[in-house]
Amino acid sequence: MTQEKQSKITATITSHRNGLLGFIRKYVNNDADAEDILQDVWYQLSAVINTRPVEQMGAWLYRVARNKIIDKRRKKSEVPLKYQANGEEDAVQAVGSMVTDSNPETAYRERVIWQRFYAALDELPPAQRDVFVWHELECIPFAEIAEFTGEPVGKLVSRKHHAVLHLRKQLKIFYDELID
Repeated sequence: MTQEKQSKITATITSHRNGLLGFIRKYVNNDADAEDILQDVWYQLSAVINTRPVEQMGAWLYRVARNKIIDKRRKKSEVPLKYQANGEEDAVQAVGSMVTDSNPETAYRERVIWQRFYAALDELPPAQRDVFVWHELECIPFAEIAEFTGEPVGKLVSRKHHAVLHLRKQLKIFYDELID
């Protein structure tokens, strides 16, 4: 890397670091995640600056940061499903209640349940899956998702509703298989 490119990267980091870090912190759960994403942005900058010029550096950095935040949220993590159906017993709660003790058979059953759950999630269109994961598994409010995606809250609620219906149907089939 030439001295000119290196000084350009250093100047960019100095001028955009605080604003970019503040932007990222609004959308992640903790400072460590924000720092990790910021580090990914700087890494991508160093890779791109060697291949092509970036005309609007600030806009490019924020776009990369937004994409990195989205990528982080899309990563699947096995988080217990916290689902409440206003007192109604449904397949999601019934399947979840089957996992109560910690013997090997139960551990195996729990893995199978999560595999089925994630397989059902993968069947969803990406927009529905993302809204469900963000709202239910990552506990991000609809207002924040709407701000982040630029979609109206009503549209997001509708997408999540369709996702829930699909997941209930798929988990009901699985529950019926377990019972028989």
